[in-house]
Amino acid sequence: MKLCEMSKEQLEQFKAECEKEYNEYKAEGLNLNMSRGKPSPEQLDLTLDMLNVLNKDNLVSENGMDCRNYGTLDGIPEAKKLLAPMAGVPEKNVIIFGNSSLNIMFWVMQMAFSHGVLGGKPFSQQGKLKFLCPVPGYDRHFAITEFFGFEMINVPMNDDGPDMDMVEKLVSEDESIKGIWCVPQYSNPTGISFSDEVVKRFAALKPKAKDFRIFWDNAYTVHHLTDDHTRITNIFEEAKKCGNEDIVYIFASTSKITFPGAGVALIGASDANIASLKKALGYATIGYDKLNQMRHVIFFDGKFENLEKHMDLHAKSLAPKFDKVLEILDKEIAPLGIGTYTRPKGGYFISFDSMEGCAKRIAQLAKDAGVVLTPAGSAYPYGKDPKDTNIRIAPSFPTLEDLTKALEVFACCIKLASAEKLLSK
Repeated sequence: MKLCEMSKEQLEQFKAECEKEYNEYKAEGLNLNMSRGKPSPEQLDLTLDMLNVLNKDNLVSENGMDCRNYGTLDGIPEAKKLLAPMAGVPEKNVIIFGNSSLNIMFWVMQMAFSHGVLGGKPFSQQGKLKFLCPVPGYDRHFAITEFFGFEMINVPMNDDGPDMDMVEKLVSEDESIKGIWCVPQYSNPTGISFSDEVVKRFAALKPKAKDFRIFWDNAYTVHHLTDDHTRITNIFEEAKKCGNEDIVYIFASTSKITFPGAGVALIGASDANIASLKKALGYATIGYDKLNQMRHVIFFDGKFENLEKHMDLHAKSLAPKFDKVLEILDKEIAPLGIGTYTRPKGGYFISFDSMEGCAKRIAQLAKDAGVVLTPAGSAYPYGKDPKDTNIRIAPSFPTLEDLTKALEVFACCIKLASAEKLLSK
């Protein structure tokens, strides 16, 4: 029976049973964490051999550069060849950075504020600016735009991507809107992937602001959970067809492929954007860690298809955990009608929506019982979920045993908070 169909007496009995179960969990003194999408130790072990691949015979790049020394600002050629497919751009349209794509996004934004975009007026001299934020979305994206003082505008996410009618209308009318965040494949946290139509509409945008940019975060482009691999349309190629290739910055990294603390990140963009960013980068560094770039090249034998095969090993580790989340939610929550959730084919998260007004209470109950979740509201700008419904589930890091226990507690908290909410009415 759905919870909303129960009588007051039935609800009170249900609540009492939930409270008993909840107090039993609290008494266990649990310390479980599902707050961030970190690879597990088992996943990190998959790449341990990378640490031993370098020797005195493979330290020189094909361009003659000794990877131990200064130089090669934008990355060794072999690394560009290996990783350019992650951005969907030619090798010449890639700059290889350090381990963090988030750091690249921050730096690109910083350059727009201090020096403008392709010769345009610096953002810092343009008054109050705005940025579009598909919701629910990635909290660290929103943190960057909040840091730089943008007014963030929520754009609803549909099953095939952001509400493009809204996006097209806003950017065509308002010159103060300077960009939009996108995680186009296995989006964080919903796991949805943008449809062909959505990608093509993004590529064909005609914003009023000439310095508007799409921040296209290809974080999960090879992070499949099933054999049915999602492949999204290439935005760079579509934008070129429209004569609009300057509109997009594409970001990717190996952070959840090799080592999050020692991966390789990159940006892909048009000739003009790359030239401008490379010129600025020349003042900041003489080059990033070429030894680490070479490690990646050797480990994957320089072939992107080998990197993709490596991700099948990650899927074998991750898929059972995602299955366990869905199994418990299907059993404990769905029949009661007190929550909805996504069923991603890839990525690192499952997005859960509670009854309206319950998410913060669920997260607090879980924390008090020893289970740490991503704070409710994190998937919205300023941490403010207008309906207080969304919680991001991150199943990757815990062991399957710990994850099962955490999910049982989580389900109990959902039931208890939902009963409380219905009884309060």
